[in-house]
Amino acid sequence: MTDRYAVIGNPVAHSKSPQIHAAFARQTAQKIEYTRLLAPLDGFRAAVETFIAEGGRGANVTVPFKLDAFDLAHEVSPRAKDARAANFLRFEAGRIYADNTDGAGLVRDITVNLGFPIEDRRVLLMGAGGAAQGVAVPLLGQRPAILAIANRTPDKALRLAEGLRHHVAATHTVVSGSGYGELAGRHFDLVINATSSSLTGELPPLPPGIFAVGSMAYDLVYGKGVTPFLAFARGGAVRLADGLGMLVEQAAESFLLWRGVRPDTRPVIEALRAE
Repeated sequence: MTDRYAVIGNPVAHSKSPQIHAAFARQTAQKIEYTRLLAPLDGFRAAVETFIAEGGRGANVTVPFKLDAFDLAHEVSPRAKDARAANFLRFEAGRIYADNTDGAGLVRDITVNLGFPIEDRRVLLMGAGGAAQGVAVPLLGQRPAILAIANRTPDKALRLAEGLRHHVAATHTVVSGSGYGELAGRHFDLVINATSSSLTGELPPLPPGIFAVGSMAYDLVYGKGVTPFLAFARGGAVRLADGLGMLVEQAAESFLLWRGVRPDTRPVIEALRAE
């Protein structure tokens, strides 16, 4: 019997998740069906309930429903609690379990696929919204020397940094939150763009000289070519990366949670890059 899964969002037609999970299923000999499900902006709960009634076993959740997914669940993982959002749902015995695999996907892409260790590095996380919330604790778990959070609205960066306080004791990482102006004169080994600026062709107001020698610039957005952030980084960062690897790695984490087997992500990433 084929188990049914879906990615739920609005919009969702652009999602590569069905292609990714189909590749995982072929690779691991798992019998699944994975589709896109467009939910009305005010109808996420109804869409999930209908999918469950039709035999759905689980779902990935994309914008703008990650907060709704978190609120809908009967049980949430520590990762989802830290992010205060969920991109993963599993349906079992009439109950909904939620998790957040975004941060794990980002960390695995950077440290494994790109071979860039985060431990003892100076990390700048740009943004303080849902994307940044989803990756902040997993980044902190890599024990960077510094995790600086910058946002156009400094208060939001400060609140996100404050929310990480109870995780800091085990890492000895120096965590801070600020606006972009306070970054002048500082240098970072890893700069991550978790803002929506690349979707609108804009560049956050980063000061010059922000990239240390041998640094990496990572944009969570994928499929946009060289974004304004990556173009800006060309002058200082040695390595540039977009979020395609993170997309595949967070999907692999979901597949593992649903099916109990972790697929090999490298050939899937390579196939998507070739497109």
